[in-house]
Amino acid sequence: EQVESVVIYWTTPFLRDKATLRLSEKFILLLILSAFITLCFGAFFFLPDNSKHKRFDFGLEDVLIPHIDSEKEASLRDKIRADHERALQEAKEKLRKSKEELKAEIQTEKTKVVEDLKKKDGPKPLPPVPMPKLVGVKDGDPGDPDTKEKRDKIREMMKHAWDSYRQYGWGHNELKPIAKKGHSTNIFGNSQMGATIVDALDTLYIMGLHDEFKDGQEWIKQNLDFSVNAEVSVFEVNIRFIGGLLAAYYLSGQEVFKVKAVQLAEKLLPAFNTPTGIPWAMVNLKSGVGRNWGWASAGSSILAEFGTLHMEFVHLTYLTGNPAYYQKVMHIRKLLAKMDRPNGLYPNYLNPRTGRWGQHHTSVGGLGDSFYEYLLKAWLMSDKTDTEARKTYDDAIEAIERHLIRKSNGGLTFIGEWKNGHLERKMGHLTCFAGGMFALGADGSPDDKAGHYLQLGAEIAHTCHESYDRTVLKLGPEAFKFDSGLEAVAVRQNEKYYILRPEVIETYWYMWRFTHDPKYRQWGWEAAQAIDKYCRVSGGFSGVKDVYSSNPTYDDVQQSFFLAETLKYLYLLFSSDELLPLENWVFNTEAHPLPVLVNQHLK
Repeated sequence: EQVESVVIYWTTPFLRDKATLRLSEKFILLLILSAFITLCFGAFFFLPDNSKHKRFDFGLEDVLIPHIDSEKEASLRDKIRADHERALQEAKEKLRKSKEELKAEIQTEKTKVVEDLKKKDGPKPLPPVPMPKLVGVKDGDPGDPDTKEKRDKIREMMKHAWDSYRQYGWGHNELKPIAKKGHSTNIFGNSQMGATIVDALDTLYIMGLHDEFKDGQEWIKQNLDFSVNAEVSVFEVNIRFIGGLLAAYYLSGQEVFKVKAVQLAEKLLPAFNTPTGIPWAMVNLKSGVGRNWGWASAGSSILAEFGTLHMEFVHLTYLTGNPAYYQKVMHIRKLLAKMDRPNGLYPNYLNPRTGRWGQHHTSVGGLGDSFYEYLLKAWLMSDKTDTEARKTYDDAIEAIERHLIRKSNGGLTFIGEWKNGHLERKMGHLTCFAGGMFALGADGSPDDKAGHYLQLGAEIAHTCHESYDRTVLKLGPEAFKFDSGLEAVAVRQNEKYYILRPEVIETYWYMWRFTHDPKYRQWGWEAAQAIDKYCRVSGGFSGVKDVYSSNPTYDDVQQSFFLAETLKYLYLLFSSDELLPLENWVFNTEAHPLPVLVNQHLK
C-alpha cells in the first residue's frame, strides 16, 4: 500500500486533470517498467563518447544533433546523477512515513490541484471602474451626550444580535434565539447561505464593529457558494445578498464583495428567460430553472418583486461593463409603460407568459410597495438624470393619492388597498415605509408640491406611530384597520404580531433628516426601548405573536432584516446627518446604501 501511495504521489503532477484516479496494480507495474526503460535509454544516450563507436554515424550529426563538448556533457551527466540520487532519497523518506502521513500528503496535493484548476477556470477579472464619490461612511457623532448615549445603546443591541447569531447560528440564514440554533425559510431554498452575515455587514461597518465585520468577510470569502442546488427568491436574494454585498464593497473597498455579488447576479439572469422578459419569482441557482409562487394569481409574477431590481442591476452594469443587467430592468420598465393601468393604478400581479395583469389588486404595502420606491430611487441614484423614472413615479403617486389615500373619522391619514374596484380600509406595517418615501420624493415634485408631500409623509408617520402607541407593548401590529369605530388597531389575531420590522422606524429616520423635528427621535427611542424590553432574549432578539398582550409569546426568529434595517435606521436616527448623507447615497429596500452614480450614461 505504501508503494502504491508513493507512486500516486510521484505521478500526481502529471495527472492534474485526473487527480482522483485510482491506479490498478498492472498500471503501477507498467509505470515502473516505463521508468526503468527511460532510465536505460538516458544512460545509453549520455554515456561517454567513444572514438571507435559513433552513436549516430550518419555523417549528418553536426547538423541534426547539437554538438556537446566534454565539459558540458560531464556537467549534464552529474546533474542527472544528482537528480536520481535526490529522487531515491525522497522515495526512501516517503517509505519511512506512515500510511496516514502519506494520505495527508496526497490529499494536500489534490487540494492544490483543485485550487489551481479553480484559478484557471475561475471568473475573468472585472474591468477597473472609478469608485463613485463616497462621502460620510464613518463616525456620524451626534454631538450631544444624551443622543450619543442612545446611539451607543443601539450599537449594543446590534452587538447582542450579532454575537448571538455568531454563537448559535453561524453560517445559517437566520437564528432561532429561543432554541439557540440556525433557522431558514423557503425564500433561501434549502441552502445555508449565511443571509444574516451578508445582510448585517454594512450595519457592522458604519457602527465601527470592525472585528465583527472582518469575521463576516472571512466567512463570505471561504464559504459563500452560489453553485448550490437551491431554489431561491430572486427578489429576496437580490435585495439582501446583491444589495448587501454591493454596499459592503462600496463602504470597505474589499474586492471579494464585488466578485461575489457578480457571481450571484449571473445565477439570477436565467430567471428572465420568460416569453415577456418579466422574471420568475424563483430560480434554481444550479439549473437556472425558474417558476412562480403557486399562490400568486394563476402563476403571476409580483409587482414588488420584478419591480425591485433596478438599483442593484444598474450598479452591476456599472461595475462589470456588462449591459445585460441594465437592459433586463429597462425592458421591464418599457413593457409596463405600454400597458393599460386600471384607474392609473398598477395591479400587484402580472403573468410572465401572457404579459397580462392578474387580479386587480393594488397595494402600497406587501406585493406592491418597493416598486414605487425604486422608481423614485432610480431617479435619485442617477443623480436625477433618469427623468423617465421620476415621471413614472409622479404619475403612480398621483393615482395612489386619488384612489387609496383617505382620512379616518378620527383624522388619521392612511393608505388603503384597492381590491376589484373596492377600497379596503386597512393598512399594513409594510405600508408605513411610504411616509419616508413621500418625504424623500418631495423635492422635485411637479407643480410645486414639495410641501404637500412632506406634510403627507408626516401624516403617515403620525398614523403609524399611533398603531404602535395603541398597543400594550408599544410595538406595531402587522396590519391595522380604520372602520367600525376602531382606528389604527389590529382586529384579526393573525395580524397582531410584530416580527422586528423596520418600516415605521425607516419613516421616522427620513422625517428626521428632512425636518429635524425632535418628536421623530423620541418616537424612535420609544420603539427601541420596547424592542429591547419585549423582544430581547438571552439568545438574541425574537418577534412576538401579540402586541396587545402583556405576556406575549415569542415566534423564535431573529430576522436578518432586523440587523440590516431596523437597527441601522435606529443608529442613523441618533447619528448626525454627515453619516451617509442622502445627497450621496440611496438606500435599497433592505437599507443597503448604494452611491449616487454621477455622469453615468448606461445603455
